[in-house]
Amino acid sequence: MKLYGYPTSGHTHKAQLFLSLLKLDFEFVNVDLLSGEHKQASFLALNPFGQVPVLVDGEDVIADSNAILVYLARTYDPTGQWLPEDPMKHARVEQFLSTAAHRLAGSAALLRAANLFSRTVNKPALLESAHLLFSQLNDYLQGKDWLVDERVTIADVAFYTYTKVAPEGDVDLSGYPSILSWLNNVEALDGFVDMPSSGVGLRAS
Repeated sequence: MKLYGYPTSGHTHKAQLFLSLLKLDFEFVNVDLLSGEHKQASFLALNPFGQVPVLVDGEDVIADSNAILVYLARTYDPTGQWLPEDPMKHARVEQFLSTAAHRLAGSAALLRAANLFSRTVNKPALLESAHLLFSQLNDYLQGKDWLVDERVTIADVAFYTYTKVAPEGDVDLSGYPSILSWLNNVEALDGFVDMPSSGVGLRAS
């Protein structure tokens, strides 16, 4: 397998993390976003939307981090733990995948990207959105170890990275003890690989 991505991309890290948790061998192929490599014809042949990550597994090409999580869970997890067959549990996993792709990516992740790449954003509005999401998530996680059921699923993988690096977008997580406990649970998993700090935002020091 080959994983095409960018080292500081949270979406790339989600795919890397799950590959590692599943103990799967893969080659990481760096796509230089700063030079526009993701807009070149060779990469667009893999993903016409010009975004990382992309997973190539034999003849199969899967773009989008959440789609990669689903593919890997269905293909390489015979236990069914990571993406349950039970309709209700499966639906709840999908709920968190959707929330990660929209509310999380559209708030905390945008704030981090603004700091990383000196982009102009409506920071007060995005901070308000991020803190609303994390307040709701913190309340939801009270008394829970995982997002869905009593075992880790790809919902946790999908939500982990951009939550963990939210301080790089100036989102302070110190007031969310349930989230911090959940982050620790993910980091204690066998095969966990960290997302390197980019040293921006609240982590600038």
